[in-house]
Amino acid sequence: MSAPKKLFIKTYGCQMNVYDSERMAEALGGEGYVETKSPDDADMILLNTCHIREKAAEKVYSELGRFKGLKAEKPDLKIGVAGCVAQAEGQEIMRRQPLVDLVVGPQSYHRLPEMEAKAREGEKVLDTDFPEEDKFEKLKNRPKAKRGPTAFLTVQEGCDKFCAFCVVPYTRGAEVSRPADRILREAQDLVERGVREITLLGQNVNAYHGAGPNGDMTLAQLIWELDKVDGLERIRFTTSHPNDMQDDLIEAHGTCAKLMPYLHLPVQAGSDKILKRMNRAHTAESYLRLIERIRAARPDILISGDFIVGFPEETEADFQATLDLVEEVKYGTAYSFKYSTRPGTPAAERPQVDPAEADDRLQRLQALLTKQQREVQDSMVGRDVTVLFEKVGRFPGQMVGKSDYLHAVHVADCDRAIGDLARVRILSSGANSLAGALID
Repeated sequence: MSAPKKLFIKTYGCQMNVYDSERMAEALGGEGYVETKSPDDADMILLNTCHIREKAAEKVYSELGRFKGLKAEKPDLKIGVAGCVAQAEGQEIMRRQPLVDLVVGPQSYHRLPEMEAKAREGEKVLDTDFPEEDKFEKLKNRPKAKRGPTAFLTVQEGCDKFCAFCVVPYTRGAEVSRPADRILREAQDLVERGVREITLLGQNVNAYHGAGPNGDMTLAQLIWELDKVDGLERIRFTTSHPNDMQDDLIEAHGTCAKLMPYLHLPVQAGSDKILKRMNRAHTAESYLRLIERIRAARPDILISGDFIVGFPEETEADFQATLDLVEEVKYGTAYSFKYSTRPGTPAAERPQVDPAEADDRLQRLQALLTKQQREVQDSMVGRDVTVLFEKVGRFPGQMVGKSDYLHAVHVADCDRAIGDLARVRILSSGANSLAGALID
């Protein structure tokens, strides 16, 4: 019996890329590949790329350059580029880096086994189509291993919003939602493999409209179906758009016990002028009223957000409006970035903010967000939360897990196992985590 081939995957970017990398590993697992932690051991290297961050493509080319020596030592080594940079750059990747053997877009990774076979025959293989077949269904019979207690599950891909700063509609395509029965089958499979918490993924996950038995279902209706899955204890979803936060989803936050009290709801800016330039189609006021309604349904919910500072034409007054919105919402956690151009997007052609001014604004925003995050964490001290244990801690007898609110919690003298849920009293708050003790 021949030794298994080894696969090294490096994943960049969002949770959906993490999910995609797992599916790619399963697809190639059916062809005899097992994963390795080191590219030096690999028979195939895959870079699953993200196009959101600044100079994303150049970072991929730089990473590929590091493999030149390895490729020279191992001529049979195959190197592939997947994900959104692959979709955007296509043939350019192979032109600039001849050591690349295959390039596959995020909608075509179910074809990896066929592409790998062609690459083994010496072909250069490129597939960045948006195929009609369901890539998830093509992978459903692949070999599947035991899982940890948490998992991502993609329910929706693509975006129809066309925000002025974003490449997702061009790299992931139009919004497509998976049929509910296929999602429920995958969720049941995950639970049977040890998963107790599922995070539903989508570029605009709350725009979900997958086919159900009686017509298209909303995300809330899907969540209620998942609520019926025995052994599934927790449900989360990300990333949401304010314009798609429907009434039944708000209501579900107050009534569905398995839906966790955490919501990532990006606003991006607090200035109506900038929101309009971004093509966000909501206002600061409509966002704030939406937050009020969500908190009325679930008063203890932790709100997370995304912010872009230094967007083209942003003035100091516009930035102050963002600070004012942050002060009013009081975020439990948030992600903030300095605007950087994405070729082909409308904002790339507009007058840019001075980089030094954008840097200063980012530092001021992050200082406020960090202060709010710490205040929310500190407010957890003395409270009882439920923790899902995910791993062993650094110290003997310590376990680490996530609370209902997605805070990392360290518990000493813990006799629970990975995958257990337990009530924990929070004793202290650190820089980025909480410490607690088991109740009873």
